Amino acid sequence: MNSETPVDVVLIGGGIMSATLGALIKQLQPDWTVRAYERLGEVAQESSNPWNNAGTGHAALCELNYMPAAPDGSVDASKAVSINEQFQISRQLWAHLVETGALPEPHNFINVAPHMTFVRGQSNIDYLQKRFDALKDQPLFQGMEFSTDAEKIGEWTPLITKKRNPKQKIAATRIEAGTDVDFGALTRYLFDDVVKGGGEVHVNHQVTGIKRQKDGLWKLKLKHLVGNTPSQVTARFVFVGAGGGALALLQQSGIPEIRGFGGFPISGQFLRTTNPKVVAQHQAKVYGKAAVGAPPMSVPHLDTRVVNGESALLFGPYAGFTPKFLKTSTWFDLPFSIRWHNIGPMLAVAWHNFDLVKYLAGELTAGRQKKLKALQEFMPTAKMEDWELITAGQRVQVMKKDAKKGGVLQFGTEVITGADGSIAGLLGASPGASTAAPIMLDVLARCFPAQMKGWEPKIREMIPSYGTKLSDNPEAAAASLAATAKVLNIPA
Repeated sequence: MNSETPVDVVLIGGGIMSATLGALIKQLQPDWTVRAYERLGEVAQESSNPWNNAGTGHAALCELNYMPAAPDGSVDASKAVSINEQFQISRQLWAHLVETGALPEPHNFINVAPHMTFVRGQSNIDYLQKRFDALKDQPLFQGMEFSTDAEKIGEWTPLITKKRNPKQKIAATRIEAGTDVDFGALTRYLFDDVVKGGGEVHVNHQVTGIKRQKDGLWKLKLKHLVGNTPSQVTARFVFVGAGGGALALLQQSGIPEIRGFGGFPISGQFLRTTNPKVVAQHQAKVYGKAAVGAPPMSVPHLDTRVVNGESALLFGPYAGFTPKFLKTSTWFDLPFSIRWHNIGPMLAVAWHNFDLVKYLAGELTAGRQKKLKALQEFMPTAKMEDWELITAGQRVQVMKKDAKKGGVLQFGTEVITGADGSIAGLLGASPGASTAAPIMLDVLARCFPAQMKGWEPKIREMIPSYGTKLSDNPEAAAASLAATAKVLNIPA
C-alpha cells in the first residue's frame, strides 16, 4: 500500500498514547486523516497490555515515590498533587467519551479498587504519618485515612494482617475511591472510535524508515510483516508512540532535539494468582516502599486486577535487566541506540547510579524463595503454589544530558518535539498511561499552536478543568470528582 496523498496524522505504535492522541484529534479535527501503524498483530500488546502493567491509574494516592522524604525528613506534596491533577484530566476525557458513546460501559475498562500504602517499622510509620498530614486536606485527596491499628488495617484488606507478627509495627493509608484501569481494553476502545470516525489502524506493519523530505513532509518506509511487503506513506505530522521503540525511530528521524537522549531498559516480572479464595480476601491496590537503589517503577505492590471481567491479584514487580527495549524486540536495542552525542550522558548515568546497578544484579539472581519472601512481607500467608510468574512489560527509562553530572536517569515521561512541530515522540515510563490525556494535550499544544485557540472550546467541553488547577479550588475539585465518578460508576 503506497499512499500518494499525504496523511494528516500518522501514529506509530498501537498503545494508549497513540490511541489517546488519535481519539483527541478525531474530536477536535474530524476532517483530518489519521492512520496508525502497529508492528504486532494486535494493538495494546506491549506496555498497554493489562498484564504488562499494574493498571493502577496513577493518581499518587498510594505511590510513595511521588513524595520522597527530604534529607531533613520533611515531605513535599506538590508532585503528588500534580500527578493527581493530570489523572483527573484523563478521567474527565474518559467520562466525556462514555457520555457521547465513543467508549462503552465504563466497567469494561475501569473498576473500583481502593488505593492503600503499607509500611513496616517506626521510621517508615513516621514518614507515612507526615505524608498523610501533607495530603489529607488537599482537595483531590479527600477521604484519605491513616491507621497504625492492625485490626483496622485488616478490615481494609485481610491478607495484609492475617498471621502477621503482632509485635511488628505497621501503618497504612487508604482512599476508597481508587481505581483499577485495564489500559489494554481502553486502548482498543479508543482505536475503535478512531476507526468509526474514518481513521485507519494497520497491524503487522513495521516502520523501517522515517525521513523528512524537502517539502517538509515525512516519508515513512513500511514493511507489512505478513509477506514482508514493502510500502511507504507521506505524512504532515508524525507521532512516535512506540514505547521502547520510540528512541530508535526519533534518532532515525534526524531531528536535533533527540541528541543527548539515551534509554536504560528495565525488565520485570509479576506474581499472579486467580485462586478465588485468595482473590476474595484482597480488594485493593497496596503499595509499599522501594528497596534502596530500586527505580520508582519497582515499588512493591499487591494489586487487585480486573481484566476481561475476571478478578486476579498481582504482586511485584521483580525488576531485572535485558538490553531489549520491548518485550518482543531484539537484544541489540541498547547497543544500537548508542550515538556519539549520548554516550557521555549514558556513561555518566552508569557512574552515578551504582545503587541501581547493585539492586538489579540482586534481582537477577533472586530465586523463587526470595520472590516468595518479598510477597510474604505483604501477605504472610502466601504460598507459592497459588501463584504463577509472568513477565511484565519492558520499561525504558530516559537518560539525558545534565550540566552538573554529565547525564541523569530520569523517571517519568519526556515529550520530544521537532522545532517545526511536524513530529513528536514520547520517551519514558510511569506514570505514563494514567496521564495519557494531559500528555497528548501537551503534544497538541506544542505541535499545533495555530489550531489550539480554535480547539479550546471543544477541549473545555471534554475536560472542564482544562487550563485550571482543581487543587486550588476545593469546590471545583469536589464537583469534578463527583461528576466523573457518576459517569464512570466509581466512588467520588
